[in-house]
Amino acid sequence: MRRFRLKVLIAVLLAAALGYGVHAVQLIAIRPPLVVGQDAVYPDAPAQVTLDDAGGRVLHIKPASGEASVLFVFYPGGLVRPQAYEWLGHALAARGVETVIPEMPLDLAVLGTDRATALIDRYAAGRPVVLGGHSLGGAMAASYAAKNPAKLSGLILMAAYPAEGDSLTSASFKALSLQAELDGVAKADAVRGGLDRLPAGSRLVVIPGAVHSFFGRYGPQAGDGVPTVDRADAERAIVAAVIAYLDAGRA
Repeated sequence: MRRFRLKVLIAVLLAAALGYGVHAVQLIAIRPPLVVGQDAVYPDAPAQVTLDDAGGRVLHIKPASGEASVLFVFYPGGLVRPQAYEWLGHALAARGVETVIPEMPLDLAVLGTDRATALIDRYAAGRPVVLGGHSLGGAMAASYAAKNPAKLSGLILMAAYPAEGDSLTSASFKALSLQAELDGVAKADAVRGGLDRLPAGSRLVVIPGAVHSFFGRYGPQAGDGVPTVDRADAERAIVAAVIAYLDAGRA
């Protein structure tokens, strides 16, 4: 009887493990739909938004009127859909910035590190290009920038840092690194340590009371900190830091 119960228990555990594995694979392989305009409103920031095909699907955000003076290419965080950052594109469009956010294979920028090349060729039209990214997307943006510094005029990392082998110290542009004060995912020491691999004169800006998931609108994240500031206040601080950096580059 004991052997029978043991066999049943083992069978149940194996079935549970298999079921969990299949569920985990489904979560990665079957991604939510890419929806334009979902949770993307930002105060006083009208914009034109389209879903384009440029070597893969791209969320394309332009100023509602007038021409943009800079192109901002943004890599999403790991397993995060592009629309989670559409709010940022809206906020920047009001300041003359055109933003493109590519859909990565399986929503993992590590599988599409070089996507920026096709996007620059398609959208830059001779304008300065700033590359950015959040979390894993930021790390992959830094990797691309380390290999292609001549294609870029700037780099913005949000809760991210260059990998050990990716040095940008000889790049001609300065970078901006944004750190959420209460980030539980991208550790403060790692973000600050990454400054040593960024170009001279790069700046670190800490977003007070913010957490890792406040850079994108995708909900709470496992292992993250507990915010002490409203998301809206954190977003305003993020936008202010990004605009100040872009304006300095356009001066």
